[in-house]
Amino acid sequence: MGSVSRVAVDGPCLAVAGAGTMAVKGVILMGSRVKDVMTADVVSVQETAEYKDIVLVLRELRVSALPVLDAADHLVGVVSEADLLLKEAGQEDLGGYLISSGRRGEQAKAAGVTAAELMTTPVVTIGPEDSVADAARLMHDRHVKRLPVVDKAGHLVGIVSRLDLLSVFDRPDSEIRGAVRKDIMARDFALDPDAFDVQVSSGIVTITGQVENQAVARHLLDALRHAEGVVGVRSRLRFPPPGPSETFGYLRPPQHR
Repeated sequence: MGSVSRVAVDGPCLAVAGAGTMAVKGVILMGSRVKDVMTADVVSVQETAEYKDIVLVLRELRVSALPVLDAADHLVGVVSEADLLLKEAGQEDLGGYLISSGRRGEQAKAAGVTAAELMTTPVVTIGPEDSVADAARLMHDRHVKRLPVVDKAGHLVGIVSRLDLLSVFDRPDSEIRGAVRKDIMARDFALDPDAFDVQVSSGIVTITGQVENQAVARHLLDALRHAEGVVGVRSRLRFPPPGPSETFGYLRPPQHR
């Protein structure tokens, strides 16, 4: 896993990534982690970075937010365009409104001149070993477009965006089909893949065949929907009607990946 790559720009308080801020992603495999899709070369600023320098970096690199690091390179906040616009709106004009609405923190930001005074904190973060699905859920629940990736020591090691997470859907159809047959059907469900017809087109899996009962079909289809790269599932599975005492069919417990 690559470390954060930075070089000083316009003084010691600013740091930006080396050449190219987008990591080259390879084929995303089953069970992908955040570290597999994140951008490892991250643009960041120090707490002491000044307002105009932050604006300069945002404009030059065409990004909307920057992680803020302390002197020990720990992530302490994020400064965004929205944080900076509070000053543009006018400290005096906003002062009375922000106080009356209970948003004194934003009044302080409007008066801020350094990253430490302007940034939003605490930061919603994710770990490099967390799953891509966990990152997607966190982004959705917290209504954020990107997540700084930090290690156990609190050091910034990357950043993951919504677009990065969508890279799992770049997986070739042939690879999805192979994973469905080998990893899901044969390994997780102890089914004979040759007894089924599995077709994948544009990420949509169509599966045809006979299974033991409705419960097996339900669990199998659920596993297919959660496979990485799968956009949708079309079921042509057949199964006998349930018996009077049947509630759940036998399933071999999925193995930990």
